[in-house]
Amino acid sequence: MISPKVGLTTVSNKQKRFILASASPRRLELLNRLGFFPHKILYPDICEVSRKGELPRNYVTRMASEKSLTFSLGENDVLLAADTIVAVGRRIIGKPTSGSHAREILQLLSGRRHRVITGLVVRNENGNSSKVVQTVVRMKNLTAGEIEEYIATGDWQGKAGGYGIQGKAEQFIPWIRGSYSNVVGLPLYEARNLLLSHGLKASSENA
Repeated sequence: MISPKVGLTTVSNKQKRFILASASPRRLELLNRLGFFPHKILYPDICEVSRKGELPRNYVTRMASEKSLTFSLGENDVLLAADTIVAVGRRIIGKPTSGSHAREILQLLSGRRHRVITGLVVRNENGNSSKVVQTVVRMKNLTAGEIEEYIATGDWQGKAGGYGIQGKAEQFIPWIRGSYSNVVGLPLYEARNLLLSHGLKASSENA
């Protein structure tokens, strides 16, 4: 397990300050794997209620944009903001608010495909770049016992769709199409390219 790091600087990266606008420990750990260590972590506080008739892709795009615009940036700052949801058809599924809510979500996902969609925004003082990444995931038919056992672990807490593919729920996923890291919390290929395009360089230090 990689321990997430914050505030590490290197000679190659001293001209830019990386700011992560996300409270997700999974995003921080994933970025650390690539050698991106935030100088600062900020916690966006925005209304995350979807608008009437808003499509999932439009929702994550708007959420990531609003998160990125919550903070002012200095001339050497590069900020990354992201939002991840699960979608079943046009239905947007965020993080469960309770164990009973998690149970309802897992019952909905059981035996069917769903989409994990992430909106990304990377911004500096001169502008921003954005990307939407989608992964299709199939979950096995879950028994009532499997659902209850998973809920008892608490692993559903704070996770879009009520499960974490990198944990005990991995045994429930026989098939995915697209980015695995996107299902964990951040599509690394796209995130890396956006950060590099804004002049941020990864540290050569291994985590």
